[in-house]
Amino acid sequence: MMTFEANIPNREECQTCPLTFAYKEINLLYEVAVMLTSTSDINENIEKAMRRLKQHSYLERCALFRKKDEANELELLASIDLEPYQKKMASYRFGEGATGLAAKSREPIVIENIHNNINYLNKMGNISTQMVSYVAVPLLQDEEVIGVISANLGKNSPLNFDEIVRMLTIVGSLFVGALKVQQKITKEKESLSELKTYYQEEMQKDYKFENIIGHSTKMQQVFGMINTVAPTDATILIRGETGTGKELIATAVHNLSRRQNGPFIKLNCAAISETLLESELFGHEKGAFTDAREMRKGRFELADGGTLFLDEIGDITPSLQVKLLRILQEQEFERVGGNKTIKTNVRLVAATNRNLEEMVRKGEFREDLFYRLNVIPINLPPLRERYEDVKLLIEHYLHRFMKEHRKNMHFTKGAMELLLDYPWPGNIRELQNTMERIVLICPDGEIQPEMLSHVLPFNYQKLYMQSSEAPAPMSAPATAYAAPSSQPPPAPGGPVTRKSLQELERESIIQALIDSHGIQTKAARTLGMSARQIGYKIKQYGIEL
Repeated sequence: MMTFEANIPNREECQTCPLTFAYKEINLLYEVAVMLTSTSDINENIEKAMRRLKQHSYLERCALFRKKDEANELELLASIDLEPYQKKMASYRFGEGATGLAAKSREPIVIENIHNNINYLNKMGNISTQMVSYVAVPLLQDEEVIGVISANLGKNSPLNFDEIVRMLTIVGSLFVGALKVQQKITKEKESLSELKTYYQEEMQKDYKFENIIGHSTKMQQVFGMINTVAPTDATILIRGETGTGKELIATAVHNLSRRQNGPFIKLNCAAISETLLESELFGHEKGAFTDAREMRKGRFELADGGTLFLDEIGDITPSLQVKLLRILQEQEFERVGGNKTIKTNVRLVAATNRNLEEMVRKGEFREDLFYRLNVIPINLPPLRERYEDVKLLIEHYLHRFMKEHRKNMHFTKGAMELLLDYPWPGNIRELQNTMERIVLICPDGEIQPEMLSHVLPFNYQKLYMQSSEAPAPMSAPATAYAAPSSQPPPAPGGPVTRKSLQELERESIIQALIDSHGIQTKAARTLGMSARQIGYKIKQYGIEL
């Protein structure tokens, strides 16, 4: 213990004092501990405990300082008998005055006479004649200074300096312990509040899935993969075209994992500007940039103990790729504008519709990050390769939007065939939006094929509507591919009927087969169809190969 102008009596000399560190002091400490267990404001309870010490003449004025985060500076946390303006001035750098010196040296500082000692800066002012001495005791945790408790002593203090130091050390430890408990509770409440807000925002989004629909062979293979890898903590990379349901698969992975009770946080990397994406991922400290008015947690911090889904991972910049690689390897990061390392326990599920291998070859995507993400790849098939699922999805979204918009309708066989024929380049998202448009625009009752011409974005709708242009006569080899048509092609300028559209489609398929020398896959590619679809059409129209 460092002293200034003080002759500290030893413990043997204190045995003659009328009051020693015995029953009365222990009982007082017990009262202080009980005060701190109250559920009311912790700072108010600390000040009540300080006043209790003053009532017993142990001190005249008391203050509790806390070390600022990542700065060697003390800020006032609680005190008694200080005016608001005095509280604003009561801050000390390490080594500044007796209070700052106690923090720097990590030893108690005792000033016997504050009226003639330069180390007593008196930032808090209002020194009365009753205040004679000053004691500042550092509060340590794991050998690190976390704060300082100080007290002004009067002439009639019943304890000597050693006992005062002991008393303040115990009381300060009780104060700090109570503060840490309250901070932990507050932090947990803030975390729960943030997650609640996040999930409320997610629930309000228009784009969402209610369940996974898929009976096709390829989707059954995807389901089997999910059941196998979901219980692990392995990183998963979901690959597929836009609108194939990558987010839905990520949700299924989380719900089937051991982390299902933890948070499931989502972020579309392509939907946020490059300058803000780093802050969204890792969070930022107050003042890190112009609009950073307060500290904010990033998605990695919010997802601690759960799953983080990063969609469009192929759109992140090279600098962010480096930071993402580090967090995947070390499970730690720093917020933007901060230097405190934060540990996190997150399972990452990423998704992309881009060719990452080609991006690696061109130097646009880090090879080591690609291998770190591609631990478990899940490839989602486009809807044109899930022909068996198209009708199920159409019926699902039809019933969903009929219920939502309070309508009652159904497709005729012809209308359903038109929907099944369409290749759906936008996949499930396009099908969902198209079905809602059909429900909103079409009247109740039967939905006829001609009603769909105003709502279906057919890429080959132009082919159907070119009825004014009669197809060229079939060359001789055409008979090798088709039975003679019983109906002539539609006359130029004539009405467009379902039969004429079918004839035009049939003749177009025949011509494509002739041009491709009977190779169905090549003919399908020419017409913008899948191999499965052209096979269905060949059978439907009785085209002989």
